[in-house]
Amino acid sequence: MIDPNHPFYDALWRRVLIPAVCFVWVGIELYAGEAVWAGIVAIVGLFATYKLFFDRKASQDVKPREQSED
Repeated sequence: MIDPNHPFYDALWRRVLIPAVCFVWVGIELYAGEAVWAGIVAIVGLFATYKLFFDRKASQDVKPREQSED
């Protein structure tokens, strides 16, 4: 569902914004009295948080040095 290693998710603000929107939506659903939908969206937000922050591999910004033939 979410590929946390895709270059789209390299920017921290994108990884923060996606779960944040989910949790804001949870508040809206709770305010509207829809506990079931709030629970569903909370699970989606928790899943997104896990995938984007804990299941993500470190980016390979630094290229390995080439071996020189001496």
